[in-house]
Amino acid sequence: MNSTFSLGSMRAQAGNLALPLGIIVIMAMMIVPLPSALLDIFFVGNILLSLLVLMVAVHAQRPLDFSSFPSLLLIATTLRLALNVASTRVVLADGHTGPGAAGHVIESFANFVVGGNFFVGLLVFVILVIINMVVIAKGAGRVSEVSARFTLDAMPGKQMAIDADLNAGLLTPDQAKARREEVAAEADFYGAMDGASKFVKGDAVAGLVILAINVLGGIIVGTIQHNLSLGVAADTYVRLSVGDGLVAQVPGLLLSLAAAIIVTRSSGASDMGGLIGKQVHIAQAWGPAAAVLLTLGLVPGMPNLIFLLAGALAGLAAYLARRGALQGVAAAARPAAGMAATDAADVSARPADSAPTPITVEEVSDLAPLSLQIGYGLIPLASGREGGNLVARITAIRRELSRSLGIVVPGVRIRDDLSLGPNSYRLRIGQTIVAEDDIHAERKLAIPGHSSTRKLPGIEVKDPSFGLDAVWILPHQQAEAEADDYTVVDPEAVIATHIGQVLQRHAGDLLGPDDVQSLLDALTEVAPTLVQTVVPKLVPLHVLTAVMRQLLADRVPVSDLRRILEGLAQFSGTTASIAVQAEALRPALVPLLLQQLVPIGTKLDLVTLKPDLEQLLLRTRRQGEDGLTLDPGFAATLLRDIGHAQDEAQARGQTLIIVVTAALRRAFAAFVRPHLPDALVLGLTDIPETRRVEVMHSIGLSAALPNAAPPASGA
Repeated sequence: MNSTFSLGSMRAQAGNLALPLGIIVIMAMMIVPLPSALLDIFFVGNILLSLLVLMVAVHAQRPLDFSSFPSLLLIATTLRLALNVASTRVVLADGHTGPGAAGHVIESFANFVVGGNFFVGLLVFVILVIINMVVIAKGAGRVSEVSARFTLDAMPGKQMAIDADLNAGLLTPDQAKARREEVAAEADFYGAMDGASKFVKGDAVAGLVILAINVLGGIIVGTIQHNLSLGVAADTYVRLSVGDGLVAQVPGLLLSLAAAIIVTRSSGASDMGGLIGKQVHIAQAWGPAAAVLLTLGLVPGMPNLIFLLAGALAGLAAYLARRGALQGVAAAARPAAGMAATDAADVSARPADSAPTPITVEEVSDLAPLSLQIGYGLIPLASGREGGNLVARITAIRRELSRSLGIVVPGVRIRDDLSLGPNSYRLRIGQTIVAEDDIHAERKLAIPGHSSTRKLPGIEVKDPSFGLDAVWILPHQQAEAEADDYTVVDPEAVIATHIGQVLQRHAGDLLGPDDVQSLLDALTEVAPTLVQTVVPKLVPLHVLTAVMRQLLADRVPVSDLRRILEGLAQFSGTTASIAVQAEALRPALVPLLLQQLVPIGTKLDLVTLKPDLEQLLLRTRRQGEDGLTLDPGFAATLLRDIGHAQDEAQARGQTLIIVVTAALRRAFAAFVRPHLPDALVLGLTDIPETRRVEVMHSIGLSAALPNAAPPASGA
């Protein structure tokens, strides 16, 4: 095992040293004279590197698969320029000895292209440079510039889309992190390609300059220093210069083509050859092309044989494409037919030896803390098609609740469920169903106001959030409804509001030990001593979690975690219950809740209980339990009177706040909460002394007794 580890370490170190050493060698080539034999080796290696880069670019399925291309392009360009400098030195120093002075590679390229006319060789070289610089390099540079600009402009939208998918439960946190890194890598890649395209263009210009230096300098050196005639010097040095330029320009042309391929292709599941072949190999394209070629082959004076042969080949390609398309349709239809037959067949009719599909854990368990199941008719609301923005609205609701409650409300995983009706939805916390209702995606919910006079045609329902009378109307009825003081709400807003209300009522069920630990980790950065002293030395994590859940059940924010820890530290070593500890923390935390409900400068409208009723309720309180022992009729009448007060508070756009003595608060809240979950029960000690209050109603014993008059009001 040690030998394997040592061998792997040696290989890694060798790989890490190869690139720095290679760059040093490239720099040395520009200074140290190289023999012609070594130049031949480097020229062949340069061609090999260019071909390798081109093939990798062609077979990459997406640009990011070759993210090292900009750096590799810089290194290859520098290598080619270093070879140009080294070969220029050899050409000018030893060119008078003959065409083989700069090595066999340059001599072979010169003889193959130039032949017997060096002027033709010059023109061919210039044409190659123009193709590389004006066509390929310039086009690739423009595409790189535009791609970089649009990629950077699209980054915020992509990040928001990733956040929306994460909040909807479509992505795990690790997947979202990988997607964000991919978006950042894509922006970096196209930005680097925008700069790397300048290397290609500069290399082509450098090739022309070096060619001119070699030709003019060679003629001057040959005629003045080596006493060659002008014709012999021109022939010798032009051959060497053109051969040297071609040896460098061919790899440059390959790299320019590779850069253009990288920046012009799109991401896909296949390489460039497979993608082009799949998109081009269609009968609708080959058929008309074959017809045109066959028609031209019948025109007198044309090269008929060539056109007829090309038309026949195009017709064969059209036939093969048509047959392949038909086979693909048949293959796609067979599994669908087999699936339909299996679904329709009785299980008992299957062969005994046919193995049933194994049941996976994902089919029977859903570990998402929050999940929204929707019928197939509501899918457009969540998928974003047809303008549906349910995911964005739920995200906004979660963000608002997280700020008000002081916890991170988990993401809602949205899934379609064929067992539900097409217009039904169901919200679950863990495996528990906490809300469900019906929504009409193609309609809007109209809620009548105080001055509404007409009854709109539509589907009459109860608003799922507040239980108000409402009607689902068609979109074209919206203007009519708003003119008659109706409040018109989109179906996405109806679902999101219902979810927000339900999550606020069940906020305590959303908090677990892991969530509390995350909050503690955040507090550790600003108050490390407090956290290390209290948790878990004085207050175990499970006790802290239980206390915070108790507070959230009463809608008390837990954002001031520092004050919670300081308060719980006082109960260290005592046997106080979770409920008692939570009650003791309320006076310090309830002001946060009141600030969210009513601005500090605005008075609090309260409902109180008269002393005779409070004394009766205190006598009926069950010792050690959060509940009251009341006669059913008396309890119903008391809840009715509280309901009347809540209706009046809601009419003013306020939350019903009932204030009772501190000894009665917990039991009375447990009595009211199941029937009026939106009512807020506070103790006298919960109200800050600095807040202005006004008692809107005071419910007494006579009002709460059966068949009594409505509760008297007082200030």
